Amino acid sequence: MNSTDARIVFAARLVRLFAYGFLSVALFLYLSARGFGEAAIGLLLTFTLLGDAGISLWLTTHADRAGRKRTLLIGAALMTLAGIVFALSDNFYVLAIAAIIGVISPSGNEIGPFLSVEQASLTQLLPDSERTRVFAWYNLIGSFATAFGALCGGILAQSLQNHGFSALDSYRAVVIGYASFGILLAALFLFLSPAIEVPVSLPRALTASFLGLNRSQRIVLQLSALFALDAFAGGFIVSSILVFWFNLQFGLDPGQLGALLFAANILAGISALSAARLAKKFGLVNTMVFTHLPSNILLMLVPLMPNVWLAVALLLIRFSISQMDVPTRQSYTMAVVAPDERSAASGVTTIARSLGAAIAPALSGAMLAIPALVSAPFFVAGGLKIVYDLLLFRQFRAVKPPEEKR
Repeated sequence: MNSTDARIVFAARLVRLFAYGFLSVALFLYLSARGFGEAAIGLLLTFTLLGDAGISLWLTTHADRAGRKRTLLIGAALMTLAGIVFALSDNFYVLAIAAIIGVISPSGNEIGPFLSVEQASLTQLLPDSERTRVFAWYNLIGSFATAFGALCGGILAQSLQNHGFSALDSYRAVVIGYASFGILLAALFLFLSPAIEVPVSLPRALTASFLGLNRSQRIVLQLSALFALDAFAGGFIVSSILVFWFNLQFGLDPGQLGALLFAANILAGISALSAARLAKKFGLVNTMVFTHLPSNILLMLVPLMPNVWLAVALLLIRFSISQMDVPTRQSYTMAVVAPDERSAASGVTTIARSLGAAIAPALSGAMLAIPALVSAPFFVAGGLKIVYDLLLFRQFRAVKPPEEKR
């Protein structure tokens, strides 16, 4: 394993997820301060996810052949572009174009071509027995970075407001910071070596490819359909919407909201790390399903709590187990596909998740605009996620990765 490349990948993950968390606490509030209503903001978030899906699909399905390093650099440039446009413009159509073309995270979660290419690169450099453990640390780093990013974004916005800046200007400062992190990300990717690229010695499929897939096409499309359902459910309660809901229901200020996302992401990161040990004992699919089910029940209970303290406590308990399926899901996908199709496989499944999540924020924004439906996103998200868990278990419990066949 090339330790220098691995360190760069981990550093890039840290910078990028810090930026995503940094923005997530302010994005919905920034657009609201710009004068956009809840429904319009939800539509912008949907454009963000749809645009990411289209561009990332093209980039990731070509990355193994066009170059993984080149793909990562393009992604960093699109991230910087989106941040600059969002900071400078208040025109809905200009923002919509930037949302479609650029890379901007409304949820605090991974977006763009980065995850797929980085995981394909790491998998190439790792033995099968180490893959899930390293992916768990990869996700832990991301969750911690998101947590600290959200905390810093909230503190910055609140501090600027305390020193006389308007809410709009304080949130704009956060958006400008997001664009700056895109530049730093590009600088890191410049140092990656050719070791992350697909070895020329790998055999190439002779048949025509579909989305960069040949031998792995069927299983990737099956996984993609299920992952899209899970992401559609999660799109109802992305971080920006959670922030707005807690602000609306309980009046939490930006600093408090940043602290909430900080704690949630710290717990999520720890839960992801625990997944590696569970997967080694119970298997990847079992770990995905049986840790995800109770977290979804807890999610549906959050809006039923009578006060902010109980709502926050239940949400944090939910986050303490909610991310155990993430490194296991990623590791499973990399394990069951052909080595020279890993970027494409990860790209297709990731884009399926982006497409699934893309519609939900607009629907969730419309619900938030109706007082009687303000808590409906929690129930829709939790219920659909439970359906996903049951379908995944039924379809893939017999499909084992290499390390579970021994």
